[in-house]
Amino acid sequence: MAQLLPTEEAYGELQAAYDHFNQTLFADSLPSCLITFQREKRTYGYFSHARFESGTGKTTDEIAINPSYFAVIPLTEILQTLVHEMVHLWQAHFGTPGRRGYHNREWAEKMESIGLMPSDTGEPGGRKVGEKMADYAVPGGRFSVASQELLTGDFTITWRDRFPALPLRASTELGDAATSVRPRLSTGENDRSNRKKYTCPTCGSNTWGKPGLKLICGECRTPLGIKGESLPIINSHPLNNEALVLKSVSDVGMQSDHEWSKGYYCAVAALLREAGCVTPDVRSLFKQGNGAEYADNADISLFRAHGLIHD
Repeated sequence: MAQLLPTEEAYGELQAAYDHFNQTLFADSLPSCLITFQREKRTYGYFSHARFESGTGKTTDEIAINPSYFAVIPLTEILQTLVHEMVHLWQAHFGTPGRRGYHNREWAEKMESIGLMPSDTGEPGGRKVGEKMADYAVPGGRFSVASQELLTGDFTITWRDRFPALPLRASTELGDAATSVRPRLSTGENDRSNRKKYTCPTCGSNTWGKPGLKLICGECRTPLGIKGESLPIINSHPLNNEALVLKSVSDVGMQSDHEWSKGYYCAVAALLREAGCVTPDVRSLFKQGNGAEYADNADISLFRAHGLIHD
């Protein structure tokens, strides 16, 4: 048997799961849809009604699944996301979706009927309807049984992201009649939304990163700090003075985009030197900067030596 191409294999596996759950949970009543991979931030997946149209005018729904999390969440959670979006597809064709962002009682009852319990907390006892909802699989429920049937065979998700996103705390969702998106809850200090702004107290260059980073300004060789907090000690070499506290950002003035990029990549280079290799965090931060050509020459040489910049 000829080996499947990666695209055929990856999409074929999700289509096989869709067909299985359509038969076991929806009595084979759901129409076909277009399953896509989408890297939407803060989501495991989403549903969009009649999103695509063919040249003949025929439309089809979209169920999008985010592959960024495949390597860090259980396989059953991937399947739960797929089925969750299938419930939205069912409601778009056979029910009455709630107003934008609201999960109504009809939606909640259908979820329960297939073994997924809606809960705004993602745990027993939460509200079953509302603007933002989570859900969990009912032990021994129809979804759990159907999932086990699928997993006892040779089903798997073959292709997984080598540099995955952080797993989400709960399968939350924000939806409406046309489009539903499943954003994550706050994940604490690992959440990108909790990134801090670091500023050089000497030249005012800024960069952003997670709390607790030890960054050095490439121009001034001064530790960067967070407004209102003491400057950190880096590699056991504190500043000669007493710990300084950053002034208001307005005191140091606005920096040009090029200066910002230079400071940003100086911080990335400092992380790379400390790690000694290109870690997933270093690679992610390097890509986010989107302006490495403005980095210091020494930093560019470092990035080139580690394969982050190619001639």
